[in-house]
Amino acid sequence: MKKLSEAEISKELEQLDGWEYVDGAIETTFEFKNFKEAFSVMTRIAFECEAQEHHPDWQNVYNTLSIRLNTHDADGVTQKDFQLAKSIEDIIESE
Repeated sequence: MKKLSEAEISKELEQLDGWEYVDGAIETTFEFKNFKEAFSVMTRIAFECEAQEHHPDWQNVYNTLSIRLNTHDADGVTQKDFQLAKSIEDIIESE
């Protein structure tokens, strides 16, 4: 998987709402009604991550979920990260 340039990353980010490029990864934070709702969405995302064989760095504190994506094998952001980010967005929007 080819590491994307900063220009390519910026162009891809235009298609995602609330994601930013920070220190070699794309990241975002979601806020939910409560912990149960956050954990439910995390579970759905986890199944999608397994299906794509790509796993985020993420953190959950009560009703907040922070997600950070990069491709360790490429030492940066790749199309694989944007594919997962779009899937995550679809899951969030379906809630």
